[in-house]
Amino acid sequence: MDSDPPLVLDIDGTLTRPDGWGIDPRVFDPLRKWDAPVVVATGKAFPYPVSLCHFVGIPELVVAENGGVVYTGDDVFFTADREAAQAVAEEYRAAGYDLGWGDEDTVNRWRETEIAVSLDQPVEPLREIAADYGLEVIDTGYAFHVKDAEPNKGDGIERIAAHVGFDLADAVAVGDSINDVSTFERVGRSFAVANADEAATTAADELLEDAHADGTLAVLERVRRGE
Repeated sequence: MDSDPPLVLDIDGTLTRPDGWGIDPRVFDPLRKWDAPVVVATGKAFPYPVSLCHFVGIPELVVAENGGVVYTGDDVFFTADREAAQAVAEEYRAAGYDLGWGDEDTVNRWRETEIAVSLDQPVEPLREIAADYGLEVIDTGYAFHVKDAEPNKGDGIERIAAHVGFDLADAVAVGDSINDVSTFERVGRSFAVANADEAATTAADELLEDAHADGTLAVLERVRRGE
């Protein structure tokens, strides 16, 4: 292959250590040396992927909060409003439940367009309340996300690709969750790591033998070899 293709990478479950928690530092050098755009597309709050790009040393091309926030490196676009999600959270608490992150709640503190609830909290009442506000709840394997049904990662990477100037048909994506399906539908090649959920596994072009960062690193090596 003459040059590397653009990459679209999820974070949790995709760039994480074998135990699933924390970024695997082995991904830093390959991403820094990649000679094509690398888009980080995640369900995490906006500051987290920006910080990851900063510390890896790559341009800050980010789709955050499941498509709710898009950063092209020049402009930030908000495609949803947190107001309704915040109202859902308040009603959920009023019903006697908890978001599950403690008083400081750094998971939601800087979140701009949605609310995340810990997986150890009851999801059915959350879904019922969210539906009353016209919102959906998706389970990414790391949290329940209360979000607008319209924005998604795929829309976000389309905006970034148009701004930066690359063809998504040339791009390679790696992910692990239902929120990566819209990405897989838009890129030329898509891979689900071995720990991926059913939705991601079904949507991906290929299910990898390795999980978490092991799977992602294997893809990067294969792609660089032109496989």
